[in-house]
Amino acid sequence: GFDFGATALVLQWHVIGMFAPGFVTGQLIKRFGALAVMAAGLGLNGLCVAVALTGLALHQFLAALLLLGVGWNFLFTGGTALALRAWRPEEKDRAQAAINFCVFATMAVTSLASGALVTTQGWRWLNLASLLPLLLLGAALAWLARRPRTTA
Repeated sequence: GFDFGATALVLQWHVIGMFAPGFVTGQLIKRFGALAVMAAGLGLNGLCVAVALTGLALHQFLAALLLLGVGWNFLFTGGTALALRAWRPEEKDRAQAAINFCVFATMAVTSLASGALVTTQGWRWLNLASLLPLLLLGAALAWLARRPRTTA
């Protein structure tokens, strides 16, 4: 129900949240590790859901989608850094291409699905439904953090 200018503002800040942190996310991963950065991204996504569930005012949409963008950046960059550790140097370019294809294909499908879900079930159910993938990701991060370290 917002006008075009308000909608554009929210989307602009969401995209800024997705890509502007990229200037420092690599440094954060070097300093704190991929799992810690991914855990921060998970927390930001959880905070996004909490903010989104507080109401439907413009400032709530703006804050939620900004948090979603930054959380996505931390998860995407941390996940890519983590995944590329499993490949030999000569395999990393192909692995990166495959990872990016899978990530962006998943983003396309989930963007379409979220549009359908918000249209048919509403904003509240869209956010509540996002809790399941966040819980699964949290469990996966906890499992990875508890695994014994192996050397190459």
